[in-house]
Amino acid sequence: MVTSGKGGVGKTTLTASLGRAFASMGEKTVALDADLGLNNLDVLLGIDSRIVYDIVDVAEGKCRMKQALVRDTDEPELYVLPGAHSYDRTAIDAQSMREIVGRLARSFDIVLVDCPAGIEAGFRRAVGACDEAVLVTTPHISSVRDAETVLTLLRQNGMTHIYTAVNRVRGDLVLSGEMLSRCDVERLLGTEVYGMIPEDDGMNLMSNSFDQGLSAGQSACAALARGILSGSPEVFDLTKKYRGLFGGLKRRMKRRL
Repeated sequence: MVTSGKGGVGKTTLTASLGRAFASMGEKTVALDADLGLNNLDVLLGIDSRIVYDIVDVAEGKCRMKQALVRDTDEPELYVLPGAHSYDRTAIDAQSMREIVGRLARSFDIVLVDCPAGIEAGFRRAVGACDEAVLVTTPHISSVRDAETVLTLLRQNGMTHIYTAVNRVRGDLVLSGEMLSRCDVERLLGTEVYGMIPEDDGMNLMSNSFDQGLSAGQSACAALARGILSGSPEVFDLTKKYRGLFGGLKRRMKRRL
C-alpha cells in the first residue's frame, strides 16, 4: 500500500512512478487505484480514455479481472486496475479489497495499492489487504507529524515492512538547513528513510518511459524501487548538484528564481 497522513504529498504521482520503475526492472506490476470518487491514477498515466471497467465492476462481478486491467503504454509490464468515480464507499469493503488484491497477487510480482489520504475507511480497507507499505511524507514538520500517526497505525496492524519516502524535497534548501534533511526525518519518525524524492516537473508530467533518459525525480523513484526490492535503502543524493563552487552558484540562482 502507498499511503500518507496528509493529502497533497504526491502519493499518486509516486505510485505511478514506482509502478513504472518496478516494471522497467522486469517486475510484472499492477497499480490499483483505491481512492474511490477521487481517483486520478489513470489520468496521471494517460490511460483514462481506454478504461471500460473499474474496481467496483470487478467487485460486483460485472466483469472479469482481466477485462478491467489496462496496460500502460510506456511500460508493458505495468497494468492498472482503475478506481471508480462513484463516491459510494460501501461499494468496496475490506473483504472485497482482500479478495481483489489476493487475486492480483497470484498473477503479478508486485501489487501497488494507491490509498486515499488519511486514516479513514480507505486506509482500513488497504491495510488489511497488503503486507508492506510505502509511507509518503514531505519535508515539512506538519506532514511528518501526520506520517508519525500513520506509522504507528501501520505497526499496530502488524505491518513490519514499511518504506518511508520523503517527497518534494529541494536539495538546495536541505543544504542551507531551511528544509528537513533525511536525518531529520529519521530522527522525528524513528524509522529509516528509503527514498528522498526531489521536487521535479518530470515527475508530475510522467511523460518519459524508464527506458529513456530519466529526470531527477524518476531517478530517485528508481532508487527507491531498488531499495524496496533489496530491503536495503538506496537513497538518491539530491544535494549533490548543489555542492561545491558551481553548486553554490546554482543555489543562489535558484533562490533568486
